[in-house]
Amino acid sequence: MPKFFKDFIIIGVIIVSVLSILNSYFLWLVLIFLFLVLLGFYDLKQTKHSLWRNFPVLGRMRWILEELRPPIRQYFIESDIDGVPINRQQRGVVYRRSKRVQSTIPFGTKLDVYEPGYEWIGHSLKAIKGSSLEQNPRVIIGSQDCKKPYASSILNISAMSFGALSANAILALGHGARIGNFALNTGEGGLSRYHLATNCDLIWQIGTGYFGCRDENGNFHEEKFSEKAKNENVKMIELKLSQGAKPGHGGILPANKNTPEIAEDRDVKPHTRVDSPPTHTSFSTPEGLIKFIKRLRDLSEGKPVGFKLSVGRKEEFIDICKAMVKLEIKPDFITVDGGEGGTGAAPLEYTNSVGMPLREALVFVIDCLVGFGLKDDIKVVASGKVLNGMDITKALAIGADLCASARGMMLSLGCIQALQCNKNTCPTGVATQDKRLTRGLVVEDKKQRVANFHELTVESFIEILASAGLDKPSKLNRTHIFRRLDETKYKRYDEIFAPMKNGDLLTEPYPKEYERFMN
Repeated sequence: MPKFFKDFIIIGVIIVSVLSILNSYFLWLVLIFLFLVLLGFYDLKQTKHSLWRNFPVLGRMRWILEELRPPIRQYFIESDIDGVPINRQQRGVVYRRSKRVQSTIPFGTKLDVYEPGYEWIGHSLKAIKGSSLEQNPRVIIGSQDCKKPYASSILNISAMSFGALSANAILALGHGARIGNFALNTGEGGLSRYHLATNCDLIWQIGTGYFGCRDENGNFHEEKFSEKAKNENVKMIELKLSQGAKPGHGGILPANKNTPEIAEDRDVKPHTRVDSPPTHTSFSTPEGLIKFIKRLRDLSEGKPVGFKLSVGRKEEFIDICKAMVKLEIKPDFITVDGGEGGTGAAPLEYTNSVGMPLREALVFVIDCLVGFGLKDDIKVVASGKVLNGMDITKALAIGADLCASARGMMLSLGCIQALQCNKNTCPTGVATQDKRLTRGLVVEDKKQRVANFHELTVESFIEILASAGLDKPSKLNRTHIFRRLDETKYKRYDEIFAPMKNGDLLTEPYPKEYERFMN
C-alpha cells in the first residue's frame, strides 16, 4: 500500500473523529471518508489503470482534469485568434451576427499582417455603395440538360444529416433557410421528416449508403429515389463521392445516435452503428459516374444533379472530366469540400491528414473544368470553413460560383465548440439525439438566428465586393486577392495560381504541370 494512502487513512480518521466529537453535524463526513477509503482499496486491486494502483483515489484527478482541460483552455487561456478549429474571434462574429448585435471590432486587427499566409483583398478608389447592389444575389444552377434549374443563394447550408444533428437543429436550420430564402443540404442521412416539415428549399444528398433510397441490401433503389426526388421542396440532388472530414472512409452513425426515427428515415435497423461504404455500388468508373448522374436527373424529372468530392488523386478527377467530354454529359454543379472540413465523427488521421485543403482543391477543380471547356455549364460550390464575408470573397475570387457553410450554421444555432459532436453529449442540443439535451435548443428562437447569420454574412460579402469596385460576384477573380509569402514578399492569387485558359486540356501541348496527369 502506498505510504501517502496510509497517511490519508490515518489523518482522515483523526480529523473525522475530532470533528464528529465536537459537533454531531459532521457525522456525514464519515460516509464520505468511508467511500473514499473503499474506492482507494478498489483502485489498489484493479489491474486496468497503473496510475490508480500507484496513486489510489488521487490518480482519478487526472481524468477530471482531462475533462476540464478543453473548456478551461477555451475560456481562460487561448487568445482571440489562437483557438482551433475555429478561433474565438471567428466564433464571436457568427454569434453576434446571428443575434443581430454589433459585430464591429475596436483598435485595429489582432492578426499579424506580416505573418506568412496573411491574405487581403485590394480595394478600389472607385468603390461602390454596397446598398446599391443586389443584397441576396442568386446563381442559376442547371445545364442545358436540366429542365428545372434552381436560382440559388450564394451561401447555403452545407450537408449535415438528421442523426449527426438533432431534430430541433434540423428544424431550426430548415425554418431559418425558409425565412432567408436559401437552401438546406440534407446530408447523406436521407430526406428526413424534419427536413420536409420545414418546407424550405432542399438539396437532397445521396451518399454511398443510399439512405432513404436503398433496398434491403443497401443498394440504390430507383423507385424510392424517383418518388422522393419529385417532392416540390427538393430543388437539387447532390451525389456524395467523398467528404472533407473523412474522404475515402464513408460516414459513421454511432449506435447511440441511431434512434428508431433515424433508422426509419434511413431504411436501417435502429440502435446499430451504421457505416456508409467508402465507395458507391452503382458505378465504379468515371463514365459510370457520369451516366449515373444522367440517370438521377432523368428520374427526378430534370432537376439539377451534381456531385460532391474532397479532391484526392488529381488524375482521377481529370478522368471524370474526360468522361464528361467523351459522353457529352455534364453534372449541373460540383461541390468541392476541403480536407479541413468536418462537423461530426472522424478518425484523427483522416481529419488531419487526408484530402486536399479547400483553396488548392478549388483551384485544381476550376482549372480542370476551364481546361476541358466545361466550366460555363457547371457551377462550383465551395464548402469548408466558410464563416464570414471574406471567406466567400476568397472562394469566389478563385472561381467558385457559390459557397456552403456547415460549422458557421451550427454556431448560429448556439454551438459552443464543445467538441463533443461524436459523443452524443453536445451540451447545446445541436449534435445529439439525447432528448434531455435537445430540449435546450428552442426552434422558434434559433431559426431567426440562422436567417440573421445568413443575411448579415452575405451583406458583409456584398460590402467587400463594393469596396473592390465590383457590382457583381461574377466579376471577382484571382487578381483581387493578395497573399503574404514572407515578411517582405507577397503575391496575387493569379501569380500563385496561374489561371487555366479555356480549352487548354482539350488538345496538346498541355500545360506543363498537367502533362503527366493527361498522359
